[in-house]
Amino acid sequence: MPATPRPLTLPAPAKLNRMLHIVGRRQDGYHELQTLFQIIDLCDYLSFNLRQDGVIELTTSMDGVAHDDNLIVRAAKRLQQASGTHLGASISIEKHLPMGGGLGGGSSNAATVLKGLNQLWQLGLSDATLAELGLALGADVPVFVLGKSAWAEGVGEKLTPATLDTPWFVVIHPGISVSTPAIFQDPELTRDSLPITMARALQGGVAEWRNDCEATVKKRYPRIAEALDWLAQHAPSRLTGTGACLFAAFESQEAAQTVAELANQRWQAWVARGLNTSPLQDALGC
Repeated sequence: MPATPRPLTLPAPAKLNRMLHIVGRRQDGYHELQTLFQIIDLCDYLSFNLRQDGVIELTTSMDGVAHDDNLIVRAAKRLQQASGTHLGASISIEKHLPMGGGLGGGSSNAATVLKGLNQLWQLGLSDATLAELGLALGADVPVFVLGKSAWAEGVGEKLTPATLDTPWFVVIHPGISVSTPAIFQDPELTRDSLPITMARALQGGVAEWRNDCEATVKKRYPRIAEALDWLAQHAPSRLTGTGACLFAAFESQEAAQTVAELANQRWQAWVARGLNTSPLQDALGC
């Protein structure tokens, strides 16, 4: 009999939307976006144990999320069904990323499941296949599967790898949740930004980047507006996704750490490094 694979522990990194433009609205209600995803080194960690009985089990409970509704479980079952494998897995998570914070935690967890189980079950599926499976789980899953900072269009699924600067970030969570559907349904949301090319976005740089959701989120959520205004006193601040998290870039870890320590007196804050390649890629040797 072949040896049982050792338990596998892998990172599920966060992302920031360095910019987010909304350039239109489709007939199905989804919005056409242009965004720059940057991977950062703030991560959840998932551990996988092989099961021979085909059972998919998440052994870590998560408040407010039923077991079978969790993206971790849904991703594992989707891969199991698509591949036809009879193997299963017990999965646990060491959670660091705030739920609903705009950092892509759930989508990143799903991507790490797809890539981790692809290896544990020895399926040999390509990243392109895994990204296609992941898209049905969420528009942000493919960027985490492919594991590169990227220019994204469509609903965020049309990806082109991009090389971004890699500053140190202060990331703040103001301690509230944002309803993404409510933001995208708000009649005052900007939906008519002029489309630009990836080259224009990269050439224009930070000075031209913005988040079209930010004004609407600030109006609806005064605590986020307060945190954005506070962080802007130290460096240009921006919302990631629809929030609730926000961030600012700094040239040195020391400068970021100083601001994060001040922020932690009022909110939850982290220092994270910007990356162009996901630590998940590195962990899997991709």
